[in-house]
Amino acid sequence: MKTAANTIPRNAPCWCGSGKKYKKCHMEKGQKQVPLPETKPKPKGRQVIIKTEKQIEGIRKSSQLTKILLDMVEERIGEGVTTNEIDGWVYRETLANGAIPAPLNYGHGQGRRRMPFPKSVCSSPNNVICHGIPNNQALQSGDIVNIDVTCDLDGYFGDASRMFIIGDVPDRTRELVEVTRECLELGIEQVCPSNTLGDIGHVIQQHAEKHGFSVVRDFAGHGVGVEFHEPPQVLHYGQPGTGVTIQENMIFTIEPMINMGSYECRVLGDGWTAVTVDGELSAQWEHTLLVTESGVEVLTA
Repeated sequence: MKTAANTIPRNAPCWCGSGKKYKKCHMEKGQKQVPLPETKPKPKGRQVIIKTEKQIEGIRKSSQLTKILLDMVEERIGEGVTTNEIDGWVYRETLANGAIPAPLNYGHGQGRRRMPFPKSVCSSPNNVICHGIPNNQALQSGDIVNIDVTCDLDGYFGDASRMFIIGDVPDRTRELVEVTRECLELGIEQVCPSNTLGDIGHVIQQHAEKHGFSVVRDFAGHGVGVEFHEPPQVLHYGQPGTGVTIQENMIFTIEPMINMGSYECRVLGDGWTAVTVDGELSAQWEHTLLVTESGVEVLTA
């Protein structure tokens, strides 16, 4: 199993900030110690990292584990389930597969005023755009929710998210979820050497706005693989032929966040949860992508 730089003693304060001892909070029964997520320095400079074959293979394995975990969530999620339960499923299965949930403790030691992210997944229901923190509120019929999973397997990262519809929802809500998925698929079709990141953003924006939805400006896709977040920034709006030129062996995410109403957002007092300003619904889908010689490989599919 992957080991981190440190482990948490049974009687130490839990990493989640609850104030409880670790053994009384997140420690699993029968488990003496659990890996503590490592704090890694961000890449120096702003250069895009062109991946080596060894790195690609490691990222591919991590991405496939991310897919497996989302498949598990898809099998189990439903009305009455809490996002804390989902977080627990992903936490346990990630560790059981020799990996670390990358969101857990993210931001620790980076000099930010907000707390490190306290959970293993981001759960973003209804009007939450992204980075929602799992809690004990049960999902109900009529809800939509995004579950975002990132695995750190042997130092390589795979990042993906899916939307889940709980019970019955209005047609316009279902359309938002489907159009957002289509935005991701259209963006992926633009990924090939010599195209630009602006080509991706343009087709996403055109499709979303054609259906009367808006594209969130404050968050973007990103390079991924050797670190959780790397250059380049992948905007989900823009003009064709602009921005960074796509190169073979780049790996990045496309993760359009599409709103029912205005694209404007605000971040809640926890420093993480981003919500729509007007209270309207938001949806997001995400994949990790490898640029190949002739096109793209969807690593998290």
